[in-house]
Amino acid sequence: MIKYEIIIYWSEDDNCFIAEVPELQGCMADGKSQKEALENAQIVINEWIETAKSLGREIPKPKGKLSYA
Repeated sequence: MIKYEIIIYWSEDDNCFIAEVPELQGCMADGKSQKEALENAQIVINEWIETAKSLGREIPKPKGKLSYA
């Protein structure tokens, strides 16, 4: 179960929904619907973690909902 925060929004420039994972630098996906963007984000999160492990990089622990000022 993936527990990282995922932010989904519509991008006029890309003409699709974008799903960003703020806790994993550079981790994002897109889709024609919010559901597709979320499903793609879950795949990319797993790939991000696998790549980080293979490179010996630290994998941030999920923090849940992030607070912004």
